[in-house]
Amino acid sequence: MNSKTLLYILKRLVLALVTVWVIITITFFVTRLVPGGPFQSEKAITPEAQAALEAKYGLDKPVFEQYLTYLKDIVTKFEFGPSLKQRGRDVIDIIGDGLGVSAILGLTAAAIAIVCGVLLGSVAALRRNKIIDKVIMVVTTAFVSMPSFIMGTLLLILFCVTIPILPANGALSGGLVLPIITLALYPTAYITRLTRSSMLDVLGQDYIRTAKAKGVSARSIIFKHALKNSLIPVITYCGPMLAYIVTGSLVVERIFAVNGIGRAFVSSITDRDYPLIMGTTIVLATLIVVMNLVSDILYKVVDPRIKLE
Repeated sequence: MNSKTLLYILKRLVLALVTVWVIITITFFVTRLVPGGPFQSEKAITPEAQAALEAKYGLDKPVFEQYLTYLKDIVTKFEFGPSLKQRGRDVIDIIGDGLGVSAILGLTAAAIAIVCGVLLGSVAALRRNKIIDKVIMVVTTAFVSMPSFIMGTLLLILFCVTIPILPANGALSGGLVLPIITLALYPTAYITRLTRSSMLDVLGQDYIRTAKAKGVSARSIIFKHALKNSLIPVITYCGPMLAYIVTGSLVVERIFAVNGIGRAFVSSITDRDYPLIMGTTIVLATLIVVMNLVSDILYKVVDPRIKLE
């Protein structure tokens, strides 16, 4: 790894830190500007009890002072504070429990999307205008056009009600099958179309025709030249794809009752659990920023001609 690459990575890391700080700042002040509070939904709570709870969690202090204290705790202790609703539990523990499930869900869906998408896209490109190409394009167009929550609902009705072969609850054994399929369908369809388009463009390049003229085998042309170069747009999409899977899981985890970080995030918003909102936002934002950085670096691995600036 040369000095230019290291300098690029360093610049991106600094930019990533600034991005996360901006997200923390915006989220912190926006949550405080929304009318209401975390304790107003408590049943039969007196003004004295509410004031005592706000003093206990430091919510009685000026907002800017709360912000500075929060930033200090994150930087010096890496602490997100205690949950305001799940009493006796720290936010970091809640996120840790949910992140393990969400990681399995997201990484499995991403792996399926990449493998199936590249495979189907390659087949469609190599069989251009044939029946299999047209079938793949029709199916992928349908999946690209359908939101994940609609697809999840249809899968629930089909495999949990009409043909009850899979559990509807994601906490049960085998319960992650439907959420994984739901999250994987859209990126699979998109990567299929992306790979097909890119490979068709690569197959029409001069160096491919030169390789054919020199008698290079079709297998070598496809795997060593065409497929490798056609993966660059796919790598570009991998960062946003992970963002889609993470944000898509917020709804999907609610549909299938999966105890992941997405479900915790949605619950924190409805409960006005400020520390949990902040903690999940920071983790999700950091994950997206890091994956975008990784995808940028992978450009250089796939195609050394690309210069990182």
